[in-house]
Amino acid sequence: MNGVDTAAAFDWLAHAQDEPRQAHREWAEAGFALLPLGSTFNCVLLPGRLVRAAAGTSDPEILIAMLAELLDGPVIHNAAQHAYYALVEPTDRWSYRGVVAMLGEGSYLSVPAGDMRGPTGLHWAVLPRAVGDLCAIEGVAALIESARTGEPR
Repeated sequence: MNGVDTAAAFDWLAHAQDEPRQAHREWAEAGFALLPLGSTFNCVLLPGRLVRAAAGTSDPEILIAMLAELLDGPVIHNAAQHAYYALVEPTDRWSYRGVVAMLGEGSYLSVPAGDMRGPTGLHWAVLPRAVGDLCAIEGVAALIESARTGEPR
C-alpha cells in the first residue's frame, strides 16, 4: 500500500493517552483502547441514518467508499449503535452543534485495534493511514449538508 503506515498511525493515536503503552496493551488484550479526546484528536458522532441519507443507500460497501472519499480520514463504525465516528482535528469551533455532536476534551472514545475491520461490533470503516491522519472538517460538514438536503454524495 503506497504511503500507508498504519503501525505509525496507531503509535500516534496511542500517544493520546499519557501512557501510550497502555493503549497498545488494551488493543492487544481487549481489541480496543479507551483514548481521551481533545488534545490529539476529537471525533464527530455521525448517526447511521445520516450517513445512509448522505450516501443515498444502505449498502455497506458504498457507505464505506463514500466515507473514505468524502472524509479522507479515519472513521470508526459501531455497528451495534448504528453510528460512525469521524476522527477530526481538536477544535472548539463546530457549526453543527444542534445537529451532530462533536466530542472533545473531557470525553473518551473506544478506538478499535487495527485488525478490527468489521462488519460487526466496533471496527474501522476507514483505517488511519499515517501519523496525524484525520478527517477534514469540511468533508464532515459536506456529508452533513448532503444528508440534510437529501442530495446524495
